[in-house]
Amino acid sequence: MTLDQIMLFSLFGGVFVMLLWGKFRYDLVAFSALLVALVLGLVSTDQAFSGFGHPATVIVALVLVISSGLQNSGAIDLITRRLIDTGRAVSTHIAIMSAVGAVLSAFMNNVAAMALLMPVDIQAAMKAARPIRRTLMPLSFATILGGMVTLIGTPPNIIIASYREKAVGEPFAMFDFAPVGLSVAIVGIAFVVIIGWRLIPKEDDAGSKKDGLISLEGYVAELVVPEGSLAVSQIVRDLYPEADKEGVEILGVVRNGRRIGGFGATVELRANDMLIVEAAAEDIDRFRGTLKLEFFGEQPTGDTVTGGLKLLEVVVPRDARIVGRSAISLRLRARRGVALLGISRQGRRFKNRVRHEPVRAGDILLLLGPAEVLGDVVHWLEVLPLAERGLSVTQHSRAGLAVGIFAVAIIIASFGLLYLATALAIVVALYVVLDIVPITSVYDRIEWPVIVLLGSMIPLGVALENSGGTELIAANIVNFTTGLPAWAVLTVLMVVVMTLSDILNNTATAVIGAPIAVDIATKLNVNPDPFLMAVAIAASCAFLTPIGHKNNTLIMGPGGYKFGDYWRTGLPLEILVVAVAVPAILLFFPL
Repeated sequence: MTLDQIMLFSLFGGVFVMLLWGKFRYDLVAFSALLVALVLGLVSTDQAFSGFGHPATVIVALVLVISSGLQNSGAIDLITRRLIDTGRAVSTHIAIMSAVGAVLSAFMNNVAAMALLMPVDIQAAMKAARPIRRTLMPLSFATILGGMVTLIGTPPNIIIASYREKAVGEPFAMFDFAPVGLSVAIVGIAFVVIIGWRLIPKEDDAGSKKDGLISLEGYVAELVVPEGSLAVSQIVRDLYPEADKEGVEILGVVRNGRRIGGFGATVELRANDMLIVEAAAEDIDRFRGTLKLEFFGEQPTGDTVTGGLKLLEVVVPRDARIVGRSAISLRLRARRGVALLGISRQGRRFKNRVRHEPVRAGDILLLLGPAEVLGDVVHWLEVLPLAERGLSVTQHSRAGLAVGIFAVAIIIASFGLLYLATALAIVVALYVVLDIVPITSVYDRIEWPVIVLLGSMIPLGVALENSGGTELIAANIVNFTTGLPAWAVLTVLMVVVMTLSDILNNTATAVIGAPIAVDIATKLNVNPDPFLMAVAIAASCAFLTPIGHKNNTLIMGPGGYKFGDYWRTGLPLEILVVAVAVPAILLFFPL
């Protein structure tokens, strides 16, 4: 073993000890390790920051922005209305989401499948008032497992198929991976649904929620009934089932500027009426999208477009300018271009319309306006913004467009017409041009600590390969397994490749593992297919760390996971994968 190899193995060991310890944040540990490698000459200066431009890092950043676009467009709401039922048990929800994720991952890249379903799962957790961390990791694992079923589901399968063509003369076909991949996926998902999610640490559940938020009662708000709304010509009480489903209470109707007496239950709605509702901001937004209603002030004025609008919650201190005054008396909309959508007053209701109600100290206001002017208006009103909760104006009319752009990009990438990172970059560019994701919020959607983690670790993995560290591992496998039966060698190969995949990028692991598999098969004078298939399965099954697979990296920030949280569910799952895959490989690909 050379000095460089000794230092690199020691550095990797130190990194994983620090990450498992958890005292320092993972991005700081990874970046510090990269700096140590640079000082020691293990990573060349021209390769020092190559990880930040690596496709894996870029794809993670792009996927997070695309997820935001799907959320902004209302596409996620369309899915959640069919998949989410807050009355379901956690295990039932995980089973449904895992099944959908696995099926999608089989026919589209599993990173893209995770990008589509992650915001759905986050919204489901928020609606059911349960910690996001309980369900995001099972969903990530399910999409990884589903990707193993077909050629296009995950990059390692494509790499192994190509290497088989080089070694044997013919590549694996689209569904050659299905017999083994499906067996592993079914058993693995069953484990995650029944046992795996229960192993996720619970002590940091609070960490997966946004901190610093004031506990809000529902806002009293007004929604405009425009031409073309599904509410037009409906009796108000007929809207109650849909309102109950979204957690919204309908309090009354405003017509021609006057509130109709009582709750207006028997009123037949007309265009330009207003519904007075009470609910959380997110629930009001979903209810608005379901019936094609509008926020007051949502229609663009001047150069403002809907996608540039932002929702902001503010609390009113005792000496604020707006205390004792209403939005209409301040001419807030006319003078400042900002609309007061709702008032939360510790669960108390009021008789006046929202814009006519005098604001009191301690009220929480829901404001709508262009992102670039909200800060000035907050200062002018002398109110205090609450901690960001990611509230946005959902553009339900663009749901089909957002999904269509995303679907076309994935299909093009799946057929190899465009590289996945390029296709996703085009989606992001179109989302920005079409204002599905406002350009002012693009960079806010990226989990930068995760990007630093990936960008720092990738050059270290490349250094390990360039130093001959991976070749050393391959040689030791051959020496260690001398005299053992072929199935035992196959098992050892799977364990080693799986361990490498937890440290390196799964694509790099497949590239390294493929020649090792063929070399071992040649030495044993057996069919190379089972060994290539073992590498394909093992390279994909990186469940111990957040850096082995991009899906695990994607969920780290939103789920509030620590580096050491993954192995608790991932280790038994990897053992189960090996136990199922080895017999399945030998059954479907005889030696």
